[in-house]
Amino acid sequence: MPLTLRVLCPDQSVFDGIADEVILPSTTGQLGVLPGHVSLLTAVDVGVLRLREGNRWTAIALMGGFAEVESDEVNVLVNAAEPASSIDASKAQQELDAAQQTAASFEGKENSPEKVKAEQSFKKARARLQATRAL
Repeated sequence: MPLTLRVLCPDQSVFDGIADEVILPSTTGQLGVLPGHVSLLTAVDVGVLRLREGNRWTAIALMGGFAEVESDEVNVLVNAAEPASSIDASKAQQELDAAQQTAASFEGKENSPEKVKAEQSFKKARARLQATRAL
């Protein structure tokens, strides 16, 4: 019996379908979910969700949120998400390079709000690029 997976953002449904396996970027590491998984609620980090349908893998860049697993249903509620198929890899690489330079410019300003924002932008840009290379 496959899993029912829903990836929802405040403004759209990014994925609503069936998956044989889901790998989530939780805040404590990668979390694999197969049919029959125990019920759980976990925080989702900025990263790449991978889902398997048969022998085909699909990737979705997630921008943080929560995931609930219950009775072979996986509901992922995130701030933003983007399927890898809609991401331009070369543009994502440019965004990552720019975000990395911006984050590096705040070296030594450990607790500044600007540094925290720059690091978050870097993590998001990295997740988008990783999604394009995840398959």
